Amino acid sequence: MKFKVFVDGQEGTTGLQIQERLLKRSDVEILQIDSHLRKDSKARAKLINSSDITFLCLPDFAAKESATLCTNPNTRIIDASTAHRTHPDWAYGLPELSSTFRENIKKSRRISNPGCHSTAFILGVYPLITNGILPKSTLFSIYSITGYSGGGKQLIEDYESKIQASNSQTNESIFAPSPYALSLTHKHIPEMKKYCELEHTPFFNPILGPFYKGMAVTTSLFPSQFSKKISPKNLVEILSTHYKDSHFIEVMPFEEQPTLNNGRLDCTICNDTNKAKLYVFGNSEVMQVTTIIDNLGKGASGAAIQNMNICLGLDEKTGLSCF
Repeated sequence: MKFKVFVDGQEGTTGLQIQERLLKRSDVEILQIDSHLRKDSKARAKLINSSDITFLCLPDFAAKESATLCTNPNTRIIDASTAHRTHPDWAYGLPELSSTFRENIKKSRRISNPGCHSTAFILGVYPLITNGILPKSTLFSIYSITGYSGGGKQLIEDYESKIQASNSQTNESIFAPSPYALSLTHKHIPEMKKYCELEHTPFFNPILGPFYKGMAVTTSLFPSQFSKKISPKNLVEILSTHYKDSHFIEVMPFEEQPTLNNGRLDCTICNDTNKAKLYVFGNSEVMQVTTIIDNLGKGASGAAIQNMNICLGLDEKTGLSCF
C-alpha cells in the first residue's frame, strides 16, 4: 500500500525539499498538479481530498485558504507556514517535547509544522521550564545565526546573484552577517512564547549569514534566574534526560574549554539531516544553551516528514537522516 501525498506549494523551498525526500521512498505516491493549475482552488481541492497527507508549503493567507478546501475527514494536513502554529485546534509538530505533544500529532488531522528558529529555541529551553529550573516569568534573550535559504526563493536569488557577481574589492557587504527583524516582532516569537508558556515576550535577534543553510540559536542564561544552584554540567544532565529517547536530538557533553572546530561552533554541522545538536557553554557566572539544526531539515521539511511518519503510524525515522 502506498500513501497518497500532495504538496500544495511544491515549487517553494520547503515544498521542493519535501518532494526530494519523498521521491526516494517506495511507500509514497506523490500527487502532482499541473503547473498552470497550481493556483486553481478546484484543482487543488481535488488533490487535497484525494490524499492521505497534504503538506501546505504556502504563504500564510494561502495556507489558510487551502486548509478550508479540505472536506475529506480522513485527509491529514501538515502546514509548514506560520498560519496555524498557535491555533488551539492544530497540533504543534515538535514531538520531542513530551508524550502529550507526540500523541496530539499522532491523533490529529491538523498539524502545524514549527518554525526553524522556534524549534531550536524551544528544544533548548522547554526542558528547563518543565523541570522547574527556570520560572515562566524568565526574561529571555535569544540570538540566531542562520543561512539565507530560510528567507525563501526571492532572498536566495538575491544572495546568490550578488555572491556570484561579487569579489572582495567590489561588494564586501554581501559576506557580512546581517541582523534583521529589527522591529523585534519576528513571526516565530508567538510560538516560542506559547509552547514554553512564557509570561513575557522574549527578546529575539536573528542574524542572516552568507551561507545557504544551517543555523545556531543561542539563549543566554544566568544563575540568578535558576530556582536552585545549577552548574552547566547539571543543565546538560537535565537536557540529556529529557531527550534520552529522542532519535534526532543529541545533547553534547559539557566542556569547560570547548575544543569544537578550533574553539569555534559550526552552524552547518547538522545540514542534510533531521538532527538537532544541543550545547551548553559557560561557567558559574553566565551560561548559554545553543541548538544547531538544518533550517531546511529539522527546521522545515525534515520535521514535516517526521510528523507525517508519526501520523501514519510509521517509524518516525523513515526517509530521514540523523547522521
